[in-house]
Amino acid sequence: MISLIFLFFLSVSFTSNGQFYDESKNYEGSSDLVNLEYHMGPVISSPETSLYIIWYGRWTPTHQSTIRDFIYSVSSPARYPSVYDWWKTVMLYRDQTGSNITRTLVLSGEFHDSTYSHGSHLSRFSVQSIIRTAVANKLPLNALNGLYLVLTSDDVEMQEFCRAICGFHYFTFSTVVGATVPYVWVGNSRKQCPEMCAYPFAQPKPFPGSGFVSREKMKPPNGEVGVDGMISVIAHELAEVSSNPMLNGWYGGEDAMAPTEIADLCLGVYGSGGGGGYMGIVYKDRWRSVYNVNGVRGRKYLIQWVWDLTRNRCFGPNAMN
Repeated sequence: MISLIFLFFLSVSFTSNGQFYDESKNYEGSSDLVNLEYHMGPVISSPETSLYIIWYGRWTPTHQSTIRDFIYSVSSPARYPSVYDWWKTVMLYRDQTGSNITRTLVLSGEFHDSTYSHGSHLSRFSVQSIIRTAVANKLPLNALNGLYLVLTSDDVEMQEFCRAICGFHYFTFSTVVGATVPYVWVGNSRKQCPEMCAYPFAQPKPFPGSGFVSREKMKPPNGEVGVDGMISVIAHELAEVSSNPMLNGWYGGEDAMAPTEIADLCLGVYGSGGGGGYMGIVYKDRWRSVYNVNGVRGRKYLIQWVWDLTRNRCFGPNAMN
């Protein structure tokens, strides 16, 4: 789960080759306080995993296309460093049978809940009812290799959204949906809290009397603060639901209901030198948009690193070392 609040004030400057460079030392995450452990549960290990998107609320075709292309990018090679290369770090995790996390995510179905069937004020539990509605109307209930992604538009309020969470993952109850399947929820924060959940594309406002001067916000690579912010959260949650779908897989800490998972360990780290409140080295294109990985159709994204089991540190394909 990606939780709040990670309001780092980034120290970055431009290098001559057009990259952002942070001036922190090379932290790149730390597990000194939390030990990542395997708890003998499953990972999402099907050779091919069917992903189903539920678009809840109002969505534009442009925003949907940006998110779809990210999903396609997970399993489709693109110019290095790519989303596909980033997913290879996630794939390092395996279960007790030796099966690694799935190599292939296939977008297998979509449901458009434009009537807000469960209202515009949701609880965490109501996400399961949204999935039930989608299954009753169009989507298959795939208990074999299905993963459900519930995305809410910027006018939908979620319990604890902006106050404690930007996204979360869990699994459905068979008494509600008819089977136990893993799912992810992510909300569009554009209207409600972009400075929290679409950071660093939106910056926190300075506190009155603090003397703090807000820096210019970073330009999102696909031109939409809310959607580009969502994609980073979606990446975070996909990594974690894949490695800990039933809350008894890979995580650190004593509480399985509040675990520190493989992306939580790297919160706010997007490039080399990141950690301790610094995002690290990332790129900018000719339009001065900030990104760290490439996707299909020439897309660019800024997504967070995850914990690398072999290197024992946070890692992404844009790493300098």
